Amino acid sequence: MNIKLVRRIGIRRFKKLAGKQFLNYISIITGVLAGISVIIIKRGVDLVQMLLEKLSGFPYHEYFHLIYPIIGISLAVLFINFVIKRHIGHGIPAVLYSIAKEGGIIPSHNIFSNIVTSILTVGFGGSVGLEGPIVLTGATIGSSVGQSVRLSYRQITHLLAIASAAALAAIFKAPITAIVFAMEVIMIDLTMVALIPLLLASVSAVITSYIFMGRGAVYAIQATDPFAISDLIWFALLGVFAGFVSIYFTKVYIKITELFTRIKKWYHRLFIGGGILGVLIFLFPNLYGEGYEFINASLHGDLSLMFENSLFENYQNQIWVFLGVMLAVILLKVVATSVTFGAGGIGGVFAPALFLGTMSGIFFAKITNLTSMAHVSESNFALAGMAGLISGVLHAPLTAIFLIAEITTGYQLFVPLMITSTLAYVTARLFIPNSVYTYQLAARGELMTHHKDKSVMQMMHVATLIENDFKSIHPDASLGDMVKLVSKAKRNIFPVVDEKNHFYGLVTLDVIRNIMFKPELYDEVKISEFMFQPLATVSPDESMEQVANKFNKTGNFTMPVIQNEKYLGFVSRANVYSAYRKLLKDFSDD
Repeated sequence: MNIKLVRRIGIRRFKKLAGKQFLNYISIITGVLAGISVIIIKRGVDLVQMLLEKLSGFPYHEYFHLIYPIIGISLAVLFINFVIKRHIGHGIPAVLYSIAKEGGIIPSHNIFSNIVTSILTVGFGGSVGLEGPIVLTGATIGSSVGQSVRLSYRQITHLLAIASAAALAAIFKAPITAIVFAMEVIMIDLTMVALIPLLLASVSAVITSYIFMGRGAVYAIQATDPFAISDLIWFALLGVFAGFVSIYFTKVYIKITELFTRIKKWYHRLFIGGGILGVLIFLFPNLYGEGYEFINASLHGDLSLMFENSLFENYQNQIWVFLGVMLAVILLKVVATSVTFGAGGIGGVFAPALFLGTMSGIFFAKITNLTSMAHVSESNFALAGMAGLISGVLHAPLTAIFLIAEITTGYQLFVPLMITSTLAYVTARLFIPNSVYTYQLAARGELMTHHKDKSVMQMMHVATLIENDFKSIHPDASLGDMVKLVSKAKRNIFPVVDEKNHFYGLVTLDVIRNIMFKPELYDEVKISEFMFQPLATVSPDESMEQVANKFNKTGNFTMPVIQNEKYLGFVSRANVYSAYRKLLKDFSDD
């Protein structure tokens, strides 16, 4: 018997037995798979770093950091170009794009290609995090599972978002944050249909993480320093400061990304980006890798790692040199992260944002303690700074609040976290309307939002709505030719095109109605005399929102679709509305 047929019958039986609970069962499986992918990535990075540490006994080992990052990124780029030979999606933006434009379909190779390339990039010291690749890996698992069991578009996009959240829950051991993340960043509708599978997947992923990686918090710190009400003004100012650091992060990231995009040869990007990164890590060793070890030490008051094996090691007891080095690290961490991506490395911005938040919070606290009568807790401000940078860089204030509370067990700082996170977000949004995840999608008009109408229109494509049952006529044709065509046509609009399909204009039945029954004019009158240009035309590359605006502006019921001056067909108001209603039902029907 055909194996595919047996598989289909099995899936149908399982769906029938499971009934409405089918998506719940699939979510549990997906959560476990997402958790396993997190374990593989984390263990892979640990293995690479353990192997590199064995070289620390060699002479001049401190200079090895000049070449480690470029080796790791080179291996990742070679793997992409010569093994995968396909484009690898870039973290969370790839997830958002797949929901908006690809119907939730992500190429399955992203499951293993993201794992391998992120292990190589981060393991060898690339100044990025693992969260982006992990979320994309989880999303790809969700998309692949959804396709394999033949779920609907709405169910696949839900499962994709659910799997993304599960992967985040597993890496941070933060199930509540994962739910908020799915709602705030992935833009999933938090209806009961989505909520229960989301809970099940997150819990499954976290339990899987507990089994293999223990139950300890990512940053094992108890915020024992109580905050005073008088400190809230300083937390508010920290929020504004974190907002400006977030603006700096985003603008520098975008600018450096654009500069590397202009470099056409991949090996040129590799050597330029890898070389810059190696020099930065040599000058400031704590820019190496994710930076979690430095963050943990800093939260416990140990900032010595910032100077260890650096050129400034002998000056760490001089406060102004200390602050100068700290400020330099804050400014250069963004550069290090950006050139890692520019060189071809695969990673995420969660960890760099957490690193910058820790540094910014401690830097702000030290300046405050030096220049005012107040005495604030550096560890508390480090935690609040982490929330501020996540909020400002990712434009996700709720995710920031719950993430820091969960990964540090710092729930007693909830109010300061809320203040800092909110003000960082508000400050950042004043200058940068889109986050590092969404600025490219927004520029291309491909960004999904919580505005349901706009989100549905983002999923519509002009190319799928083109109607071709319009009879065309040549620009040199006569009235007699037109009359013959009218008798065969079902429409009253006739595009005027030549043999190469170049578009010249339109002729309507209303225009020729008064003379079409005068045979004496059939050979004398040419169609070009009645042809007119439409008020608007449509390109197949335009967004559906642009098309809708053209319909409203012109009052037309149909518009010709033109590409490179060639006629493709028509798009009609009725067809657009019908497709919109169907998608809206699929998108939101519970």
